[in-house]
Amino acid sequence: MEQANKDRSLVSKVMDGLVTGIVEEKYGAILPPQDVLSKEFDVSRTVMREALSMLLARDMLDVRPKIGTRIRPMSDWRMIDEDVVQWRFRAKPDPLFLRDVIEFRILIEPRASAQAASRGSAADIAAIREAFEAFRAIRPGEPGYQEADELFHTRIVVASGNQFFKQMAAIVRGALSTVNPIVSTREGLWETAVNSHRRVVDAIERRDPKEAEIASLAMIDFTAEEIGGEFSGEPPVSRE
Repeated sequence: MEQANKDRSLVSKVMDGLVTGIVEEKYGAILPPQDVLSKEFDVSRTVMREALSMLLARDMLDVRPKIGTRIRPMSDWRMIDEDVVQWRFRAKPDPLFLRDVIEFRILIEPRASAQAASRGSAADIAAIREAFEAFRAIRPGEPGYQEADELFHTRIVVASGNQFFKQMAAIVRGALSTVNPIVSTREGLWETAVNSHRRVVDAIERRDPKEAEIASLAMIDFTAEEIGGEFSGEPPVSRE
């Protein structure tokens, strides 16, 4: 049992190292042969084969005869997998990816906020308030700011009671980890962020689904506008 746990831990470390190399474009389009990778990571071929098979199962790689192991486009990766979500958000964001991140949030978070207002238990809503109070006590750049914001949004998704929304919580956290560093340095951002978060939690506490949905959408729209200013060309959101 101990050896099995050790092997699984080693496979996980190799997977993490491979993904780091992929997102940093270390390998190009095709991975080196397994024996080369085994030497690079100083592991057996068995461990390397298992690590590669895990990435294959997540639609991150594709084995082609006479070509080798091809790295698939990030857009093909299985985003529902929490490991894949974390790995995908490591890569430097581009305007198209940011657009998709914002559109995803628009689809999930406003509806989750409305459902939290109508279905959330007293404990759920108290947990959202607690997360908000922790968030507003920390300014951008201070330790714990990102974690506090992620907790606030995650608790709303959980309070929605929708099991599919709950599965999407990792993507919401990843989205926040991507967009927050872009907008958190803007002057006046913290006050605006606190007020927009407060509006959402107040509506949920009043059991007002419509206002909770509107407030959540306004909060995301503000982020979209700020991100749009960071990039030339088309803004990241294509909403009317």
